[in-house]
Amino acid sequence: MKAFSLRPYLSPPALRRRLSTSRHYAVQAPVAPTLQVFNRHTKYLQKERAAADVETSRKTDYLKDEVANRLCERLLDISQHFPHVLDLGANSCNIAKALTNPPPTSLDPTAPRAAPLTTRFSQLTAADSSPTILHRDASLPFNNFLPITRDTLTDEEDLPYEANTFDAVLSSLSLHWINNLPALLAQINRVLKPDTPFIAAMFGGDTLYELRSSLQLADFDRRGGVSPHVSPLADVRDIGGLLQKAGFKMLTVDVDDIIVDYPTTFALMTDLQAMGEGNAVLGRELGGMRREVLAANEAIYREMYGNDDGSLPATFRVIYMIGWKEGAGQPEPLARGSGAANLKDILEGGGGIKENN
Repeated sequence: MKAFSLRPYLSPPALRRRLSTSRHYAVQAPVAPTLQVFNRHTKYLQKERAAADVETSRKTDYLKDEVANRLCERLLDISQHFPHVLDLGANSCNIAKALTNPPPTSLDPTAPRAAPLTTRFSQLTAADSSPTILHRDASLPFNNFLPITRDTLTDEEDLPYEANTFDAVLSSLSLHWINNLPALLAQINRVLKPDTPFIAAMFGGDTLYELRSSLQLADFDRRGGVSPHVSPLADVRDIGGLLQKAGFKMLTVDVDDIIVDYPTTFALMTDLQAMGEGNAVLGRELGGMRREVLAANEAIYREMYGNDDGSLPATFRVIYMIGWKEGAGQPEPLARGSGAANLKDILEGGGGIKENN
């Protein structure tokens, strides 16, 4: 696939998709955690500091903007109006901005041009624990196309909304910092009205595997041990079970790998800080990494994963999920054994349609 520019610092930058791999690293358990994994106050401070530098923060929104666009594309498959929608963990309102983009052109030249997604929204509540990042772009033109209420939360893990409040809940690149993801999914299900969707995107377990591996090797080589520099993430295999346990129906889960090429590991880590995506694991080492570890990491990363043009690829694995709150009139799966066709016969070319007596 031809590379296209999303990152202004690279020459030329690249953002491309790649098929899933079989690597697996530390993941969050699919049950309520007995220990806190992330320091939520540290994450709040990281996002506040990142958003305070408005210019740099906007330049490094390329990944959040791209994922928000891909998430909003999934709304095109749902032909209904949404009177009141919650954007949970809204960051700088990347979803609201994506909703104002022109819809993709139809492959059928005779088909009428689709209306912008904003015409299907009456009210959007954008909620985040960081007021600085939430209000960073409040003066930009996209706010004129959609009624947006910005709501500063004490913590995204505790939703202050009444049951059956929203006609949809969206979330883009925020859920990976939640300690008790099963409990939050249950809360999301509670605040949704019956037969309404929850659509989200979050970083998954293989995200930044290149940086994780090289830092572990550099730590071990220079210090004789390993420290957690990259946060643990949920695995795609757990997401379906978590959604089902929270009460969602008609589940859809898929994975998309986005690869961004950087000139150096220092540029990668600088951008992560500017995104507010720095390490917030409890028990992490305070202060910066040692120079010898950073130098070794650069050499190891380049040797193991470097591109032929000298750039360094960084993989961001994004897990997309859709679940519907149970409601009257929803499609239900047929009872086991009620199918009219035998799949084995079809695969073997024999047809095999049952006859009902």
